[in-house]
Amino acid sequence: MEKSLVLIKPDAMQRGLAGTIISRLEKQGLKLVAIKMLHLDKDLAKRHYAIHKGKPFFDGLVDYISSAPIIAGVFEGKNAVEVIRKIMGATDPAKAEAGTIRGDFGLDIGQNTVHGSDSVEAAEHEIKLFFAKDEIF
Repeated sequence: MEKSLVLIKPDAMQRGLAGTIISRLEKQGLKLVAIKMLHLDKDLAKRHYAIHKGKPFFDGLVDYISSAPIIAGVFEGKNAVEVIRKIMGATDPAKAEAGTIRGDFGLDIGQNTVHGSDSVEAAEHEIKLFFAKDEIF
């Protein structure tokens, strides 16, 4: 079964949306196999978003994701990455369809409530950043 990392970002946490987001993912048949709440330090945030290093929004992204506690989770299921990306909606909430997480709850492109791995390869890398093997069930 395929796995994907999901991060419930500070804006969603501050608005009490964690349970709703997890529920939406589970209702699509995805199984939560790891979860933790943490306050990301800037080093981990930079490693997580390393693909964006050098882009004008990189520092703001790192500052934002490390500004308050988040929830990191690993979801498992058939085509998990693709299914999660569809449930999340477009990165920019203004372009996300109603009924998607970002379409319903995203505030703007920076505060878009949730992160999900964008490929199987990215998921494997990202999961290792946040979870040890013995933390995934």
